Amino acid sequence: MSLLALFVTAFLAGTVLPLGSEALLLAMTTGPWSLTALWGVATLGNGFGGLTCYGLGRLGDPGRIARWLRMGPEQAQRQLGRARRYGAWAGLLCWLPGVGDPLAVALGLARTPWVATTLLIFLGKGLRYAALLALVEK
Repeated sequence: MSLLALFVTAFLAGTVLPLGSEALLLAMTTGPWSLTALWGVATLGNGFGGLTCYGLGRLGDPGRIARWLRMGPEQAQRQLGRARRYGAWAGLLCWLPGVGDPLAVALGLARTPWVATTLLIFLGKGLRYAALLALVEK
């Protein structure tokens, strides 16, 4: 495996695709890479995947996006309500399985400030990977 493979896997996992990057990240801790390098690559990949969801929300039609994500109208409204209530701060929760990707889309639909949203998405995802790597001694 390579750091590029980790980046691509983390990126795809950060989108609406049902994919996880944690197993690959943990497997790669036995390789020649430092934990810092693994953390940085996984965080960047997953963060950019989350920003892809955010961008789709900013560019898209709410009804079409809800159908594309296979969300019912109630779930779509709930995510959009959270995004509007908490604003860019909801970006900290975009790492959560199952709700994080639709939440990132909702942040885009809600037109939250992109700089703050970007920073908070990356912070949340970085903290998640840091916590996961803290379980590993190298």
